[in-house]
Amino acid sequence: MFKNIRQYYQNKIPNLTDVEWQALEDCLEIKYLKKGAHVIREGEVCNHVYFISKGFTRFYINADGKEIAVGFIGANEYISAYESFLTRQPAMENIDALEDTEMLALHYDQMMMLYTNYPVFETFGRKIAEQLYVWISQRCTALLLLTPEQRYIRMIENNSSLPQQIPQYMLATYIGVTPEHLSRLRKKLSVKK
Repeated sequence: MFKNIRQYYQNKIPNLTDVEWQALEDCLEIKYLKKGAHVIREGEVCNHVYFISKGFTRFYINADGKEIAVGFIGANEYISAYESFLTRQPAMENIDALEDTEMLALHYDQMMMLYTNYPVFETFGRKIAEQLYVWISQRCTALLLLTPEQRYIRMIENNSSLPQQIPQYMLATYIGVTPEHLSRLRKKLSVKK
């Protein structure tokens, strides 16, 4: 489990020393979630960032009683209700496990300690924040400028296995259409091939 996260860190900060790595590893806590369990629910303060070593999660919001998927995060990626994590305010979003999931959790206080004692982790944190900003910007642009068909095509280009991993109703909310509309889109696109 620690091998994957170490590789992830070394890709972002190649000069990570064994001492710095050990300081991080000492702060990580292993967490296991069963399918359907929540990492965080809206209204709770998010106290951790999580590195997914195995499994698949959904990031969603509740709008007028409907769950709207914002993103899907799998193995070898970080997930958190990051605004809540940073501001120490209740989260507006939810994160649940779409399959049994193994994660490494880093508590807010531990992260602040790492930032203070090991500046290399501030660099890592900045790189993750930049990556998150780009993802959010691309997501907003897609919702504002692309048609549902274009959003579906982009989603498939970015991760062709999503339609097999995720129920159609979740994919539909992610693209911003009804499940019926998504079914028509998929049929239309399969005819074009």
